[in-house]
Amino acid sequence: MLSLLKIRNLALVDELIWEPEPGFLAITGETGAGKSVIMGGISLVLGERADKSRIRSGETQCSLEAVFHINNPQNINDILEEAGVPPCEEGALVIRRLITANGNRQFINNTPVTLNLLRQIGGGLVDMHHPEAHRSLTSQERQLDLLDAFAENANCLNHYRQAYRRWLDARAAYRDLLESEMANERELDFLRHQVDEIENAAFTAEEAAELEANWQRARNAGRLRDTALPMAHLIEGADDSVISQLQQLVRSARDLERLDASCAAWLAPLTGIVEELEDLAAHLQDYVSELCGDPEELARLEERISTLDTLKRKYGADFETIQAHLNACRERLDSIDNREEMLRQLAEQERKLFAELKIAAAALSDSRRKAAPKLAKDFLLHARQLGFRQSHFDVALTPLNEPGPHGTEEVDFLFGPNPGEPLKSLKLIASSGELARVMLALKSALANRDDTPLLVFDEIDANVGGEIARAVGMKMRELGNNHQVISITHFPQVAALANYHYLISKSTVNERTVSQLRQVSDEHRVNELMRMLGTGGEAAHAHAISLLNIEH
Repeated sequence: MLSLLKIRNLALVDELIWEPEPGFLAITGETGAGKSVIMGGISLVLGERADKSRIRSGETQCSLEAVFHINNPQNINDILEEAGVPPCEEGALVIRRLITANGNRQFINNTPVTLNLLRQIGGGLVDMHHPEAHRSLTSQERQLDLLDAFAENANCLNHYRQAYRRWLDARAAYRDLLESEMANERELDFLRHQVDEIENAAFTAEEAAELEANWQRARNAGRLRDTALPMAHLIEGADDSVISQLQQLVRSARDLERLDASCAAWLAPLTGIVEELEDLAAHLQDYVSELCGDPEELARLEERISTLDTLKRKYGADFETIQAHLNACRERLDSIDNREEMLRQLAEQERKLFAELKIAAAALSDSRRKAAPKLAKDFLLHARQLGFRQSHFDVALTPLNEPGPHGTEEVDFLFGPNPGEPLKSLKLIASSGELARVMLALKSALANRDDTPLLVFDEIDANVGGEIARAVGMKMRELGNNHQVISITHFPQVAALANYHYLISKSTVNERTVSQLRQVSDEHRVNELMRMLGTGGEAAHAHAISLLNIEH
């Protein structure tokens, strides 16, 4: 149930703190007093989109907070855990929203969440009904939901949906391959050409990595030789070469050492320098001798580098990408070449999963067929108490040509409010008042099977007479035995039946209009019922008291 609702700076409400009781609660007030703010506040808590126009004039932000106490929060906790949100502590779920001119934020159990998650959670907390919403009752998907809820076949429906998804995946895989089988020879030729072109080039990762460097060295062999040879001659090979001069230095150093032994330590590196330069000269000679000056080798390298560049332009920027493209082409060719066997396997898999789907569908259909007449019977029991005394109702199930996401049949609720008239689909009923009572009758039939903790009815009694309004109130009171029920109403017959009566009113404070919500009881409640009756005096007072005395 909803145990706390806080609203700040929403429309006419500057601050509202409401701790609703369990059972059937009625909210009344004059037109324009702000009753819709309660409905709007709950809608926003459940994830309705909001913009800055909802913020109270002169304020910069609007905030809402709701606390729900849930008897069995396991399903909600599973959703929260998957989203990384802390679970409900002792069954308490805390939702908070902040609406500003720059954007909105929402929190569950003090953790930021997405609007989609808030809607997902909210959908299982509150079932809201208002005059514009009853048309959803005419959709076949909504009617199936109601029938399945009455049949209590959640496990059966979940089993069917899992089987349906598996069959859809298998059918899609078969059809995809079947379409690929129709690939023409042009595609096959193109695939084979690409494979042949890459395979015939016969590149390895090592060759691809070294080829460019080898090509650059071979192409510039003359310049490299012209640079390296003078270096070798300068170091060694001429009378005035570096090594010749260093050797003279070494001889002089040895003379110094003989005359003064203390010079040995810092003259020693000269010998090492000579040895290193000799090694360098040898390396330069080897490098020059290895430089390719063979025109044929140069032509071969040029051809290979051209081949590699062509492959890069066509299939990828580097060897790894080219190789990945080759593997993809091979796999595609294999899939086409082996498609007959694969088609046979996929067709067999589809047949197997379709057989499993038929078993799940049969169980679901059987559950619905058994529940349909029971739902019709229970509905009529409540509908006749709501003024449809000679009405008729039927739940028609029509098989589909092939399985769908919700089963293998579609449903249509057929209703005849008056005797002698044929049953008609609910979508052909024009009166919103009739649809509202149909919805209430269905909710009453589902009362013991619907685990939604809070039901909110916004002027569901619109366009009905006083006697019917009383029947509507009685149904809401009965629903209050299993749910928390909030009704925003203009009818005193409905308000008098509520376990708790709240009055919303507006007043002027510091030259600002504000809406306030407070519980009324005893004489204050009598006065509010008199206002709703639209008359005054002792007769109206007695009528209001009689409503309370009769109904309670």
